[in-house]
Formats: sequence, structure tokens, C-alpha cells
Amino acid sequence: MANILKATNNGGVRDSAGLLDIRVGRVLRAWKHDEAETLYVEEVDIGEPEPRIICSGLVNYIPLQHLQGKKVIVLSNLKPRNMRGVKSCGMLMAASDSKHENEANPGERIWFGSEDEKDNQPEAAKPNQIQKKKIWELVQPHLKTDVSCTAMLGEHVMRTSVGTVACQSLQNANIS
Repeated sequence: MANILKATNNGGVRDSAGLLDIRVGRVLRAWKHDEAETLYVEEVDIGEPEPRIICSGLVNYIPLQHLQGKKVIVLSNLKPRNMRGVKSCGMLMAASDSKHENEANPGERIWFGSEDEKDNQPEAAKPNQIQKKKIWELVQPHLKTDVSCTAMLGEHVMRTSVGTVACQSLQNANIS
């Protein structure tokens, strides 16, 4: 815990981003929330024994059929949150690798920086630490796509073992 507090307080945004447990996921099933017209409910495989239920406010941005079976990026160490009667256990961000081939495996942890930095990731923070230290709120304003639609944390590329993470069409967009 001392390392987490040190990284959060003194290491800046990139070190804080390393405390986020961002993983590759696959949407197994998605449907519109029964009680919220702007929310989807997704069953997402992130490499755990059971899929996670995640609610996302993507109804106005992504057609439902574009979520079914797709690889996504999941912020997995948030505290579960009740969203109109459904317990949401993470945050979904639609994404693909730079070749749009989506070959990363569900559960693979995402990192920021060069390919060589994969093995230097700090241990992910616990959900209570993410909430108390407002780590997501610190990191999120620095997450954007660049002119080639690549996901970036400031000047650091978001990566999986098969390449960079990118969206298909949004240049210089905020990621949340």
C-alpha cells in the first residue's frame, strides 16, 4: 500500500494510470437496460471465472449490434455501482488494436508506454483506493486519441501485447 500511495502522490499522472486495472474484454452479450434508455447492460469476459456485468452509457454512440462479440477495453478496479437496479462492475470503453484485428486475449492488462515497459507495471490499486484517491478522475482528462486514432495517455501509447489500442474513426477525442 505504501507504494501505491507514493506513486499516486508523487509520481504524476502516468504512475497513477499504472494503478488502474485496464483489461481487454470481450462482450459476450449486450442488451438495452430495462429502466434507462441511454444505458446498455453487457456481460463481459475479462479473463475471470465468471463474466462481469457492466452498464455503459453508449446507447447514443454505438449501435447494439456493434457491441455483440466485440473486444473492448474495461476499467476493472472500480467499486461496483448500482445503475438503475443493475450492479455494474467496471467501466467499458470500446476499442481495438491498431490493425483492428483484436487479437489480444480477454483479461490481458493494458499499459502505457513502450513495448518494453509491459513488465514494469505496478500492481493495480484496489477499488477503494481508486475511489478514495480519485485516481480515475486524475488520469481520465489525459486520455485522448491522437490524429491517427491511437489511444494515448499524454505522450504515452496505450498498448496490449499485440499492439497499440485505437478507435476506428475519432481523432483527437477524449477517452472515458
